[in-house]
Amino acid sequence: MRYIIIGAGAVGGTVGGRLAQGGHEVVLVARGAHHEALREGGLRLRVPEGELTYRLPVVDGPERLGALRADDVLILAVKTQDSTAALESWGPVPVEGGGTAAERLPLLCAQNGVEGQRLALRRFRHVYGVCVWLPSTFVEPGVVLAAGAPLTGILHLGRHPHGADDLLRRIAADLEKCHFEAPVAEDVARWQYAKLLGNLGNAVEAGGGPVDSEAGRALYARVRAEGEAVLRAAGIAYASAEEQRAARGDKVTLVPLDGAPRGGGSSWQSLTRGTGTIEADYLNGEIVLLGRLHGVPTPLNELLQRLANRFARERRPAGSMPLAELTRLADEADAGFAKLS
Repeated sequence: MRYIIIGAGAVGGTVGGRLAQGGHEVVLVARGAHHEALREGGLRLRVPEGELTYRLPVVDGPERLGALRADDVLILAVKTQDSTAALESWGPVPVEGGGTAAERLPLLCAQNGVEGQRLALRRFRHVYGVCVWLPSTFVEPGVVLAAGAPLTGILHLGRHPHGADDLLRRIAADLEKCHFEAPVAEDVARWQYAKLLGNLGNAVEAGGGPVDSEAGRALYARVRAEGEAVLRAAGIAYASAEEQRAARGDKVTLVPLDGAPRGGGSSWQSLTRGTGTIEADYLNGEIVLLGRLHGVPTPLNELLQRLANRFARERRPAGSMPLAELTRLADEADAGFAKLS
């Protein structure tokens, strides 16, 4: 199988690089300065064993590839807000032997949140969800950092909306030979919703900096509690913290990479790169949406969604709001809801 990585950033670049290291055929898809850096200098993947460089085929869209092969696997690793454009570009591409990518090829959504695979299923017949547990960083064109060891990451895989098949097991086998654990789960959504709850802290980190302080952990706990209340009201199951700890153990431990700190998660990285967009609408915004559908108030997630979008729109630096100020705004949001109710 040939793996086409649509969005060769932190997650896509790491998966593509590790697959290439394992001898698999890989094509990277990237845009702008990252595309140029990959073409000129290759993918520089910095991992605990050192910096690895892979000179792989790089394109900025499907036009450069022509007809796709019947054994191609598409891995969608763009941010959710960029999914629609990517799906519209790749869905109609012809496949050798007849039909289109949307009709014939498997599409794996290696993204945060749950909306990407919903969007994909509107266009693609064969959609798979991926719960991504993969600490990686992309802030410099051409360079991706993945600090996990002994495994680079854990990728739970499953059909969307549920189930599994032999093709997915073949893909999982490829990944498991390339520094990943890739459990095939009939109920992958349970893992994705558990990851969503963890990702609710992304906007806290992006706005107020690391959440490893007592104040940061306290604010995240309040935000997560809203999310858990919403999922309960919606009847959505998610893997428990104990189940996640048992699955992960000490398989993915962060290792310093030549003294370079990881920095922050995906939303922090978006602000650091100054992309002008952020995924909060599909993380905190997913909880806001479900809360409105099921009558559960979500003032803290609404606040974080709004602030994260403003930070991205105004290209404000990551972590530039004092955590005390962010906590004060959260207190006001809670108090404002209490008055209305």
